[in-house]
Amino acid sequence: MRRSPTSPTTALLLLTLGYAGYYFCRASFSVAKPQLIEYLSANGTMDAAAAKIALGGVASAATLAYACGKFASGALADFWSGRRNFLLGMGGAIFFNVMFALSGTLPLFTMAWVLNRLIQALGWPGAVKVTASWYPAASYGTAVGILSLSYLFGDAAARLFHGALIGAGLGWQALFFGGAGVLTLLLIANALFLREGSKLTDEPCATTDGETPDSRAFLRSPGFWCVCLISLAFTLARETFNEWSPTYLVEFGKLTKASAANQSALFPLFGGFAVVLAGKLSDGLGRSGRAFILLLSLPIIAALLASLALLPAGSPLIIVVISAIGFFLIGPYSFLAGALSLDFGGKKSGATASGIIDGVGYLGGVLAGESMARLSVALGWRGAFFTLAGVLLASLIPALYFWKEQKKHDV
Repeated sequence: MRRSPTSPTTALLLLTLGYAGYYFCRASFSVAKPQLIEYLSANGTMDAAAAKIALGGVASAATLAYACGKFASGALADFWSGRRNFLLGMGGAIFFNVMFALSGTLPLFTMAWVLNRLIQALGWPGAVKVTASWYPAASYGTAVGILSLSYLFGDAAARLFHGALIGAGLGWQALFFGGAGVLTLLLIANALFLREGSKLTDEPCATTDGETPDSRAFLRSPGFWCVCLISLAFTLARETFNEWSPTYLVEFGKLTKASAANQSALFPLFGGFAVVLAGKLSDGLGRSGRAFILLLSLPIIAALLASLALLPAGSPLIIVVISAIGFFLIGPYSFLAGALSLDFGGKKSGATASGIIDGVGYLGGVLAGESMARLSVALGWRGAFFTLAGVLLASLIPALYFWKEQKKHDV
């Protein structure tokens, strides 16, 4: 059978919609947490605080599996096929979300969610690999910026979708079944029409040390490892909001479960607005442009986190500040495992660089689960957000070094 033709625009559209679908099988756990806390505490084996910490442990274990999967999946996409990685991740996410919905105990929840995040680690490096096969290096910031809309608007759409299910009176199981149904439709579309491009050779694309990325040359770059450290801090912050914003908005924001699910969509939604702007700006600001945007965003995010910690419970400004954090955090975050990875690794090794940067980042994201749950129980949400602000400020050190290294190579 003759394969259907695919253009760069069609490929990018399919990847963007497909990776958005991943979030229908990822945001389900975050949105379901308030219901799951009630479900576990109603069984009489633990109180609400213990259930919250236990579910945080599930999130941490799953994020660790996701981080480990990132290290392998990037190299696998470069060696095997970005398209195959992408489709396999979709199929696995569907299976394990259904498995979670059919479970009823904490051990089964843990197993299903760990396996779900592990298989989903195939998705982003695969998408980056396919994108690089269609677009030139000069367009990486814009192309990957558009692709990054997938996990932002996809996350937002998923939270609104799951919130509507809760608002309709459905239980937590419906969130996982519903997410699996949406992703199934997108898997069929991508399997039928998504193809990799033919631009398989590297274009001139230098690391921060001025080297052309011949296979793994980026691993010798101090700038690369600085980006990994920055990724750790950014991912911890992002995963904290991804995992806990519905629970936080119920406990501290005094919203209903359905309203909290809907309002939590504003964090990725405003991040999506920032991504295209940041990607377009970075392509025109020279080699230090992306590094400067990363550096500038850190004190702004830290200040917003501190202001969130100071707001009174139930304040309407909570939603405004969370939206602002999403805007200033996610735009620069999208560079890390996207355009910067392709800057370092090029077409041949861009997925490998993406997997390493994302993998290190999600090692930080592990702390967003159980550790953040324990902090919020012991110190309250104010203490948790002050701690997070401190982590972002500490990451100014590698960000400043990376920016200075980039400036040396500006023409």
